[in-house]
Amino acid sequence: MSKSSLYDYGRFFDHTCLKANAMPEDIVKLCHEAEHYHFRTVCVNPFYVPYAKKLLRGTSVKVCTVIGFPLGASTIESKRYEALDAVSRGADEVDMVQNIAMAKAHDYLYIEREIRAIKEAIQGRALLKVILETCYLTKKEIACCSMAAQKAGADFVKTSTGFGPKGADPRDVLIMRKAVGPKMGVKASGGIHTREDVFRMFKAGANRIGCSASVSIMKEILMDENKIRQ
Repeated sequence: MSKSSLYDYGRFFDHTCLKANAMPEDIVKLCHEAEHYHFRTVCVNPFYVPYAKKLLRGTSVKVCTVIGFPLGASTIESKRYEALDAVSRGADEVDMVQNIAMAKAHDYLYIEREIRAIKEAIQGRALLKVILETCYLTKKEIACCSMAAQKAGADFVKTSTGFGPKGADPRDVLIMRKAVGPKMGVKASGGIHTREDVFRMFKAGANRIGCSASVSIMKEILMDENKIRQ
């Protein structure tokens, strides 16, 4: 497998380890895999941001972390502090969970306000992705929340935490892409385990994938590529 092939595919992945019992050795493994496969980021809980940053020093791999995770029920002020703290410790990207209750209440002005508060706090220092947790939302709510995130200046909308009853669904990704148009990022995350899952998400409009099965998926993709070349 060529270095260029690894980069071409790997740059779409946020290689993820967000389990509650993740040990330092799990983060070491995550970072080594991310460096080998040229993944865009590793996504870790805030506690591990400085450790991951140190492990990845001198590589092209960025560090992503999660804010208000996984329920999204923190206050705007606490999410804002979490984001600032994470960025100050080395996070290059932050994935915040929107307030799901306010989304279900159709208070999209609140959603927009909390996203804007975090975006303004980290402006120019890190990318901001907004996790909608689509498993709890109707099609209309997914579209409205996506538009609220766009209005607030977020860089990406993201499907799921991976902790809800259902992960990413291509139909939801398609709604999100239609809502935000071609320029904003759409990240599919949660329940993505195979090459077929990834390509379904790409076809629906995703341009970033978050998963813990990144290595096995990359092996599948590169195996197929090698067969075609032969």
